Formats: sequence, structure tokens, C-alpha cells
Amino acid sequence: MFGKLAGVFLALATTALADRKADPLIENGIREFSTAFRKWDGDGFSKAAETFRQASASDPGSAAAFYWRGTALFHRMLRANHPPDGKPDEKAVEAAAAGAERAFESALAIDPDHAEAHALLGTLYGMKIKGGLVASIRYGPRVHDHQKKALESGATNPRVRYLLGAGQLHTAKDQDGYREALNTLLAAEKLFSHESKRSAGPLAPRWGHSSCLTFIGKVYEAMGKTAEAASYYRKALAMHPTDHAAAEGASRLAGK
Repeated sequence: MFGKLAGVFLALATTALADRKADPLIENGIREFSTAFRKWDGDGFSKAAETFRQASASDPGSAAAFYWRGTALFHRMLRANHPPDGKPDEKAVEAAAAGAERAFESALAIDPDHAEAHALLGTLYGMKIKGGLVASIRYGPRVHDHQKKALESGATNPRVRYLLGAGQLHTAKDQDGYREALNTLLAAEKLFSHESKRSAGPLAPRWGHSSCLTFIGKVYEAMGKTAEAASYYRKALAMHPTDHAAAEGASRLAGK
């Protein structure tokens, strides 16, 4: 009995030590990620992803290291798909998406209730559908499953709500669909505002607020509410001046 307890305590101590070893690398990676996000820098996202890879190698049991690697690669994918010159780098998009998918799966293997990993993995599967029937049959159930689990574990997580709303916008076909997406994104906006007033640990995520505002602008624009859309694009740009989608939206609606 005592031998078993000693083994458990030893395992816990070993895990805690590994976490302490990985945490400084994760913190460095988060700083690199934040800088890359501000500049919307693809190479910066790749650099952060490599730092998170080193963190996961130092502690293969760290869900945080895999989550952050997936998050960096997810944003690398977005950057490669929407470069300044308007010409997507398809190979970079595919490589980053595949790497992000593997990282989130690894995070969930360690922590099955990781809400943001579920939400981001569901988003990646949703992006694979692209209106195709076969892809919809293959990936649709996975999207639904991960979204459900994300909400079960993170109903008040702003990034979970934001990613769900973004997905709802992409699949909306009428005003009812747009209203559903808008309600989800407005709820996410409130959660982001609450989150910004709370302190958090050094490994806690804090990305997504400005992108949520951009998507609210997109929904309003799709609904024909140009004044509201322009207002949200400006809010997003005030928070994240290099947000190309917000800048394009604000320019498109200038004077309307």
C-alpha cells in the first residue's frame, strides 16, 4: 500500500518538475507569439511554434506546450492564407494546418477537456469542408463533436465562443444564420471584456479579442448594417492595427 502511494507521489513530483522545466520555454514562446500577432508576422508564428515544440519535447506530458504549438501554427496558417500580396501560399497553409491538427490532438490526448484545443480542432475540420458534400460527410461530425466538447468544458471561454461564432458565420445562408452568428460573437465580446479585467497566469491565453470584433463587423456587413460593421472594424483596428481583414472592411465601407 505504502509502496503504491510512494509511487504515485514520485510520479506527481516528476510531472511537476517536468512542468517547471517546460514552463519557461512556453512563456518565451508566448512572448514570441504575441509579438508575431501584433505584427501579423508569419515567420514570427513559425518561430513561436518551434519554441513550443522544444517545450513539448522537454515535457511530452504538457498539454499547454502542445496547445500553444497548435495555436501558433493555426495563426501561421491564417497568415499564409491571407498574405499582404493576396496570393495564398498553399504549401505553407497545408503544412501549418496539418501541424496544428497534430498538436491539438496531442494536447487532447493529455487533457481531454481542453476547451480551446477542441474549439480550434473543430475549426480546422470545418475549414476542410469548403462546401463539399464528401468532405461534409467526413468532417461534419468531427466539427460538431469538438464544438460540443468545447462548449461543455468552456462555456464561458471567450475564444471558444468566438471560434464558434466564426464558424457559424461561414455556414450562414440567411438572416437567421447571420443573427445566430452575431449573437454568439457578441456574447464572446462580453466574455473577452470580462477576461481583460481579470489577472491570469503567465501561460494563460489572451488572444482573439480583436479578431472577434472583426468578425462582428463581417456579420453586420453581411446583414447590410454598414454603420455597425464600420464601427466594429474600427474597434478591431484600434486594438490590432495590422488586422488586414478589419482594414479592408473599414476601407470598403468608408463613407457609407
